[in-house]
Amino acid sequence: MAKRSSPDRTKPRDRERDRERDRERGDDEPVRARLRRHLEFLGLTRTLDELDERLTWAAHERPGATALLEHVLGIEAAHKLEQRIARRITTSGLVERKSLEAFDWNFQPTLDKALVLELARLDFVRRHDDLVITGDNGTGKSHILKAFGLRACEQGLRMRYARCVDLLDDLHAGLADGTYARRLKGWARPELLIVDDVGLGQVKRRADEPTAAQTLYNLVDRRHTHASTAVTSNIALSDWGRYLGDATLTAAILDRLAMHAIRIDITGPSWRQHVAKTRAAERAAT
Repeated sequence: MAKRSSPDRTKPRDRERDRERDRERGDDEPVRARLRRHLEFLGLTRTLDELDERLTWAAHERPGATALLEHVLGIEAAHKLEQRIARRITTSGLVERKSLEAFDWNFQPTLDKALVLELARLDFVRRHDDLVITGDNGTGKSHILKAFGLRACEQGLRMRYARCVDLLDDLHAGLADGTYARRLKGWARPELLIVDDVGLGQVKRRADEPTAAQTLYNLVDRRHTHASTAVTSNIALSDWGRYLGDATLTAAILDRLAMHAIRIDITGPSWRQHVAKTRAAERAAT
């Protein structure tokens, strides 16, 4: 007598899952290869690099079609944004990345913290206002503007950073090689231009070159009321004429900057000297 086969007690849902798994075993690799080609063509590099991880997540979580797309594209969009910010920072000339979170507010108690944090929202850039920060060396002027520059890149604003002497050297080089107009346009274009350390370093000038004041005036005048210029200086504004080499043109520069300028003057000790003294004391104690 023939043996009766035992009934299939597998649940319909489990049988369907098994059949799906069997189909995937045969089709999975060609599909993955096509996915990789599509992702490479579209430039979705983050998803391409983490495709196996994304597929594992989808198999485990079994999200709906909308949730799956939102998850994958959200990660890709965040990656693209990070890359875009990194490119802005690289092309801005901002080598040193500073943050306001790392600023020691207690070390400069006379500094208006509320004002600085308000300015860090960069609404003044959108209003095309200028910013002038003066003070002695080491009081945090550059730290603040570098933090503003970093935030500008993060917010999608065009920003360029340069020390005053380097900016002037670049424009003077343009006079020598015939690229002055292009270079001037490049410095005039950003929504925020940070000119650091006016008064620090020697302004080079040959007899056949315009004064530093004339070169800087051409730039400031072009940006005036159209884009924001933020400046730090370790010398008094009244000494700019002597430093830049032309009192009359310097007065014109300051007139344009002052028209829509926010002024901050930091009076306090030098952070760099404080750090140097602290380290010397630590070495002496060991």
